[in-house]
Amino acid sequence: MTQTQRTSPLHQAHLDLGAKMADFGGWDMPIEYPGGGVVAEHKAVRERVGIFDVSHLGKASVTGPGAADFVNSCLTNDLGRIEPGKAQYTLCCNDSGGVVDDLIAYLRADDDVFLIPNAANTATVVEMLQEAAPEGITVTNLHEDYGVIAIQGPKSDEVLQALGLPVDHDYMSYDDAEWEGVPLTVCRTGYTGERGYELVAPAADTPRLWAALVEAMAPYDGLPCGLGSRDTLRTEMGYPLHGNDLSLDITPVMAGSAWAVGWDKETFWGKDALVAQRVAKESRILKGLVVTGRGIPRPGCEVKDTEGAVVGVVTSGTFSPTRKDGIALALLERTVKIGDEVVIDVRGRELPAEVTKPPFVEVQVRQS
Repeated sequence: MTQTQRTSPLHQAHLDLGAKMADFGGWDMPIEYPGGGVVAEHKAVRERVGIFDVSHLGKASVTGPGAADFVNSCLTNDLGRIEPGKAQYTLCCNDSGGVVDDLIAYLRADDDVFLIPNAANTATVVEMLQEAAPEGITVTNLHEDYGVIAIQGPKSDEVLQALGLPVDHDYMSYDDAEWEGVPLTVCRTGYTGERGYELVAPAADTPRLWAALVEAMAPYDGLPCGLGSRDTLRTEMGYPLHGNDLSLDITPVMAGSAWAVGWDKETFWGKDALVAQRVAKESRILKGLVVTGRGIPRPGCEVKDTEGAVVGVVTSGTFSPTRKDGIALALLERTVKIGDEVVIDVRGRELPAEVTKPPFVEVQVRQS
């Protein structure tokens, strides 16, 4: 671990469990744990339950009269579509439509919005909001004030119920609760495609909460899960990862995230550029690839049509533990259609694949 890396409130717990650690967005985070690694952790989430430390994710508050309207004038999605107690996926773009970050906005009240950006981009998002904020609006970076634990999988409700925490609220909503004197926000959100929750707790109380969750999931053969399985789970769902499938060069229009843009809003950062790109219909578009041969596609691999012409590039690629074959997300020319056969160039070896529309697995995230 370098001196510049940050650590989660659960850092010692991961070391005690023998986790393989690595840098992730400037944080020293668990990639996998002993006892099966990524595949076992992936299967635990799909079939039973797993818990993730995602405390590296950013946390920020925007408060003051008109805070919600201010955030709505900056980020892409339309906060007017939701009410207090709900959460919304949204994007922070620059003037050219590039994605500075994708994040979740929790609407607490007209004067209070809580944001969870990605780890590496939190400071940038906060600075952009601070510079744009009018008098009376306060934007506060709370990155290390809270821990975040994700409970994901078909048995996630049972695990939270064992701790007396609320379940059964709607997808993309949250409840404020208390556990053994600790104030918690219980969010029906996640990044795996399974039914699940994310708990936001004061950093100092996160280790005790983690230990209680580990104990509560034991009867269901639940596992602590690292960011390795988090990546295979999100790729199976076709969820974009910033830095791979979204970036300053990959806009929401290109990434298939136009649904998270409030096109009818009067203003948001990058609107003019995104509207122009949407109308032009010339940019590459993110689609899915299912490998029909043996091999695993990786980011940066060229995608070619059956005539040998380059028609795109892989942005995310992995082995799917659920499907037991290679899958990928790729930016492809608009001439490439769902069902087309293509070839992925993996270090000079041609890997046949079929173009498809994600997700690659059955969706459970909205299951009631």
